[in-house]
Amino acid sequence: MMRKKRKRGAPLGPCSSQGPRHATAPAPPPSPEPTRPAWTGMGLRAAPSCAAAAEVEQRRRPGLCPPPLELLLLLLLSLGLLHAGDCQQPTQCRIQKCTTDFVSLTSHLNSAVDSFDSEFCKALRAYAGCTQRTSKACRGNLVYHSAVLGISDLMSQRNCSKDGPTSSTNPEVTHDPCNYHSHAGVREHRRGDQNPPNYLFCGLFGDPHLRTFKDHFQTCKVEGAWPLIDNNYLSVQVTNVPVVPGSSATATNKITIIFKAHHECTDQKVYQAVTDDLPAAFVDGTTSGGDGDAKSLRIVERESGHYVEMHARYIGTTVFVRQVGRYLTLAIRMPEDLAMSYEESQDLQLCMNGCPVSERIDDGQGQVSAILGHSLPRTSLVQAWPGYTLETANTQCHEKMPVKDIYFQSCVFDLLTTGDANFTAAAHSALEDVEALHPRKERWHIFPSSGNGTPRGGSDLSVSLGLTCLILIVFL
Repeated sequence: MMRKKRKRGAPLGPCSSQGPRHATAPAPPPSPEPTRPAWTGMGLRAAPSCAAAAEVEQRRRPGLCPPPLELLLLLLLSLGLLHAGDCQQPTQCRIQKCTTDFVSLTSHLNSAVDSFDSEFCKALRAYAGCTQRTSKACRGNLVYHSAVLGISDLMSQRNCSKDGPTSSTNPEVTHDPCNYHSHAGVREHRRGDQNPPNYLFCGLFGDPHLRTFKDHFQTCKVEGAWPLIDNNYLSVQVTNVPVVPGSSATATNKITIIFKAHHECTDQKVYQAVTDDLPAAFVDGTTSGGDGDAKSLRIVERESGHYVEMHARYIGTTVFVRQVGRYLTLAIRMPEDLAMSYEESQDLQLCMNGCPVSERIDDGQGQVSAILGHSLPRTSLVQAWPGYTLETANTQCHEKMPVKDIYFQSCVFDLLTTGDANFTAAAHSALEDVEALHPRKERWHIFPSSGNGTPRGGSDLSVSLGLTCLILIVFL
């Protein structure tokens, strides 16, 4: 049986036409497809395009027909999902943008303000979310992996939870007119100034001892009512009464604080504390000012009848009021630009300018001159400082304050001039308030200085000399 010859040019196999078999001219060779530029990745050799790879495969296996276009596209799409970097330009790693946004959100933050921790944690969570969104594109990027580790460390250090609110990368959107920290940061950002706002501290305690906004330390008489602060946003007045009959030593038994009305943030609020009445509310019975959940002004009671805090977000101000023994202490932190906002007629402010010279019983150089100039009643030694000698006063104060700075010396001074052991706790609390509110740690402790301004040691000898002179004064 003769085998029928196959004609040249006839199709073979499943790709042949289903029509009548007849001789056909060979199909013209396909015109060459324009060569696609090879893809070049970061640090990788150029790889052939997917189309080129498919053409090579087809030439290598001529017995297979080319797949339909739809199947080819579906295959390429599947491969693209699995190996996005093989046949297309990878998404750009945006870790630099994430870092820039984080710096923008945190550059104006000040660790001295009350909301620092919460705002910093919000920014960290936003930073972490940004890195997660760009993680695929940043595989192998050392900057990216360093940032991820850094975020984890910072969140641990600040005790930030992974879940919670995040900061917007646009400060203008989140601007809160009743949050001084917020609008001050935006204002500085607009001016291109990366320095955070400067905060000032003032404190009053004991006999009384005054620490001014300029970190000057004075011991004053100031009997009666005196203004500590009187500016366009806040007024603070204290009333001092004699501690020992016939002595110029006084202490504070009344504090009045007026938070002045401020646009839509709060109405005027008045707080008043007197000995044995340290309320946790304003005089109108309210405990906050402003609308909404995030109150622009609020009172927090830390220890019933002994310690309250007032937080005024709209002016970035914090006030601590305590009762220790029979007398009151006060500490305040306020932005410098607001503290300086007052008229010429308001220049009598002890926190701003110190006590008038006629009311000072020291020269600001330490406690020696205060002891020398402090007049005591001409009574017996026991009545002047009952139960205390220089040694016992030093020992008692040293138990609370191991650093023999001006607070330690104030403690010794108050024990010797009043005999009231509660003044030890008052000095200790005043130092704690400094550590909580003063923005500069290197200035927490003040040491007596000599006339040329250099630090002076030998505080025990200085107080001993002052005590000797004090005894001479008492018995004259």
